[in-house]
Amino acid sequence: MAALRAQGALRLGGSLGLSVAGAESNVAIGLARLGHRVRWAGRVGADELGALILRTLRAEGVDTSHAATDDTGRPTGLLLTEPRLGTLTRVSYYRAGSAGSAVTPDDVLPALAPGVRVLHLTGITPALGPSAAEAVLTAAKTARESGVTVCLDVNYRSRLWTSDRARTALRPILDHTDLLIASEDELPLVQEAPGAGESEAVHGVLAAGVTEVVVKRGARGATVFTADGATDRAAREVDAVDLVGAGDAFVAGYLSGLLDGTDIPARLHRAVTTAAFAVATRGDWEGLPTRDELGLFDEPDGTTIR
Repeated sequence: MAALRAQGALRLGGSLGLSVAGAESNVAIGLARLGHRVRWAGRVGADELGALILRTLRAEGVDTSHAATDDTGRPTGLLLTEPRLGTLTRVSYYRAGSAGSAVTPDDVLPALAPGVRVLHLTGITPALGPSAAEAVLTAAKTARESGVTVCLDVNYRSRLWTSDRARTALRPILDHTDLLIASEDELPLVQEAPGAGESEAVHGVLAAGVTEVVVKRGARGATVFTADGATDRAAREVDAVDLVGAGDAFVAGYLSGLLDGTDIPARLHRAVTTAAFAVATRGDWEGLPTRDELGLFDEPDGTTIR
């Protein structure tokens, strides 16, 4: 999507900053900055906002050779963000009838070329429409059958669909998922029996064939559950400036560690570090670190690097 960011309440008018947003593109940029080869598959409109998205992704080192440009007149999706109270941000979506809502399996399957190791999906895309939901499910199934690790970040958006619709769409995807990422309040969306506690929900997901469940706990860090037990990691202490994009930054750090072959504690360390960069800077992805910058949080306060 394109993103218009306000400095205050939208109803009062004023200037807007234009940028690029979207959970999958945030993760793609985060991984590319950490030195990984990343491919983004999706659909944008044949308009200037679509051109901005593709240009930004290419500038960040993301392969867009499998990105489709809609030729039917559907526009590129758009969101507006406005700060309302401290770090509380309100987001308005304009994605109905967008190019992204019409993405199809044929748009994304060619990106699953030999050599792909991880397919990252979110629960946002299937919320956009029937063809988008089909594209996500087909990609997950195809990748799993090809031995590609499938990562699903629930990323529930209440302004896009109801929890019941989300649960109905996400359960079939879960059958083809290796790594599930969810916040504490998103776990009920992947439970067979809504209302179960966290431990029971996680056990059910693992029993269904998922090998890792990562539960994001915001300022309290995160926990990874596997068949061998649970691993906790506290968040890094940082003065929060903008919380939007923190979850995507966490995912980028975790997947980076996975791709590097590190163990779960090391993946979590990198994930909370990249998330800390995100909340300490404005924008969904603009402040994400390069690999050389991962150690900056270990420097004493007030350090100047010359």
